Amino acid sequence: MVLVGGGGHAAVCLDVLRAAGHEILGYIANDPSELDLVHLGDDSIINELSTTECSIFVAVGDNKLRMRLIQNAARRGHRFARAVSPNAVVSASVTIGECSVIMPGVVINARTTIGVGVIVNTSASIDHDGRVGDFAHIAPGCHLAGSVSVGSGAFLGVGVSVIPGRSIGDWAIVGAGAAVVTDIAPSVTAVGVPARPLIATAD
Repeated sequence: MVLVGGGGHAAVCLDVLRAAGHEILGYIANDPSELDLVHLGDDSIINELSTTECSIFVAVGDNKLRMRLIQNAARRGHRFARAVSPNAVVSASVTIGECSVIMPGVVINARTTIGVGVIVNTSASIDHDGRVGDFAHIAPGCHLAGSVSVGSGAFLGVGVSVIPGRSIGDWAIVGAGAAVVTDIAPSVTAVGVPARPLIATAD
């Protein structure tokens, strides 16, 4: 496997992948970092990788950049790994998409679906019948009750709580510590307890 990314998120993903028993050949990043891996080169190296001899894991925290990197690699026929920490508790009925990472301390309960390129970060929990769309990021310490739907590309900040049955739209942002008690529309930034959309003000 080859890791794409060289920042702090990549360092944590590397730990998860190694703990899960994956062999990592090296990492790709535009600039060398302090990862305990061989730096293979910048992003252009992806085009030179064999699509049959190794898989890729995209370890980039930014949702839109992660989406572009995964989609570009998929168009070239690359295979992707999943990274599931052995210190996570994941129901056997959970579905996890390619290139998603489930960090240590996470709990994901029955019949939940995790999309492609999703980050479920440290000690987050997702209860039964949840749905997390492609390229979303559930930050550390978030708690989603049963039947919560999180849209593609959405970002839930540290410590967000969501009551049962709520929906968070595609590419929405929910600020750290917010409590979601009503649905959040797509592409909205919501903050507070309870979470409410920010209203843009004229300069």
